[in-house]
Amino acid sequence: MAFSRKKRPSWSKLFKSATTPPIVSELTFPGHFRCPISLDLMKDPVTAPTGITYDRENIERWLETGNSTCPVTNMALNSHGLIPNHTIRRLIQDWCASNRSHGVDRIPTPRIPITQLEAFDLLSDFSSATKLQDKEHHLELITKVRSLIKESERNRRCFLSVGAPAVLASAFRFGNSKSPVVLRETLTALAGLLPFEDDNIMKELSSSESLNSIIQIMKNGDISCRLSSVTMLKKMASTSKDLAKSLAKQNGLIEGLTEFIRVPISTHLTKVSLAVTFYLISNDETMSKKCVNLGIVHSLLEILVDSDKNMTEKVLIILDALCRFEFGREKACEHALTVPVLAKKMFRVSETATEFVVSVLWKVCRNCRRSNCLVECLQVGLLQKMLLLLQVGCSETTKEKATEMIKLMSSVSEKFECVDTMDFKGLNRRIS
Repeated sequence: MAFSRKKRPSWSKLFKSATTPPIVSELTFPGHFRCPISLDLMKDPVTAPTGITYDRENIERWLETGNSTCPVTNMALNSHGLIPNHTIRRLIQDWCASNRSHGVDRIPTPRIPITQLEAFDLLSDFSSATKLQDKEHHLELITKVRSLIKESERNRRCFLSVGAPAVLASAFRFGNSKSPVVLRETLTALAGLLPFEDDNIMKELSSSESLNSIIQIMKNGDISCRLSSVTMLKKMASTSKDLAKSLAKQNGLIEGLTEFIRVPISTHLTKVSLAVTFYLISNDETMSKKCVNLGIVHSLLEILVDSDKNMTEKVLIILDALCRFEFGREKACEHALTVPVLAKKMFRVSETATEFVVSVLWKVCRNCRRSNCLVECLQVGLLQKMLLLLQVGCSETTKEKATEMIKLMSSVSEKFECVDTMDFKGLNRRIS
């Protein structure tokens, strides 16, 4: 988040948090226990070269937003000059202990952030263990690295600054297949370093041996490992079209992704799987047909019945991509949920969702051989909705598609009664 220099919000309001227990606000504690930024009790006090003591999280966040001065003195300041104030921390901890009867929790001793030298040494040892295939030491090191990355954002940035992604990716290049647990831990640590911009690392991970290891983790790991593997695959697929094509050729990948979509393990995993799937099928007829044959259209429509905005938009984008091809349109046309669910979502999600709903319906209905989709559109009130869309406004492309839809529905409207709405709660969701 970057602030405009013309109008910068008050830092005291910006960093005001609700981390201090409510009971603390009713107590009177020494003013020098308060962070000048949040005005709350400091948990990890650090003193700047300007002589002012802040809570580490607040002052680092202040500096990360692009500020380079001390909030109190307005003197030049950077994160490298922050020194832990152990005296103030111990005094705060003693004060918390003495007020425990009032419901005040003792503030734990903060962990000291890792230094660049320590991070560099850990990675050097990791690299050596990788080359020597020292599985036991390898696992010990990567477990520590992963823990430190997860511990704080400061540690994550520290590892990035010393080239951790390239070092961790080397574990896959050396193919430590005899120790899948090491590769799982390494992949999770690597995913924890995202986002990082290094296309060479993505290319290195796209080797057949590396991809095979990642796909095995995706299939056999726990939820955390599966999420890490799919997250890395998303990063790889979004890096370039060539990498996406390389991924698409991997045996078992699209099957694993469609399974995560069909049987949701977690919402986050489903959303990331949808994103990877889109990159793989984008402008790829062969991969799109494979997805359709695996039953993805049915799964996507099931998700649409009850999904949040972000999930709905992802699903609609994929449906729109699949409906560019005849086999995708046929599957959508055959499914009993296609028209009623799309009609329900048309105005209830976002402008983006509305435009993709129109696009999917346009692609399906204009190519429907039996006109049954158009009849369904009339039955669920889509003629009125398309007319309303033209009144409230939309993009030129969507306007053209909506206009054609109105013409198509009008051509069959005389034969069928048009109703405003349709209750499709009783529809069988499990269409074979």
